[in-house]
Amino acid sequence: MKLSKAARLRRRRDFLQVQQRGRRLFSGDVLVVARDSGGARPRIGITVSSKVGNAVERNRVKRWVREAWRSLGGDLPAVDLVVIARPSARTMGLEGARQALLAARAALSPPGGRG
Repeated sequence: MKLSKAARLRRRRDFLQVQQRGRRLFSGDVLVVARDSGGARPRIGITVSSKVGNAVERNRVKRWVREAWRSLGGDLPAVDLVVIARPSARTMGLEGARQALLAARAALSPPGGRG
């Protein structure tokens, strides 16, 4: 199942704005960069370089992150996230992707709020 266009970062300009002005949240196998979007809902962009592996491995990492996003994305505030996979991400699995997004959600939640 595909993520809707409204749930994705699609332009290079959007990716660059998040990466340059966003808050970096280190989470093991991935780096999550978050920036307030000012929109109504959270959006995600996924970057997996060739350092992670061949095309099959890169696409597998992207599938894990997208699936984790489907289950957790609704609980995030209206932010733009860029998930940047590190070379070790090829072994993180779906649970590793979920843990990375959970850590990002906890870091972005206001104190005393949901967590």
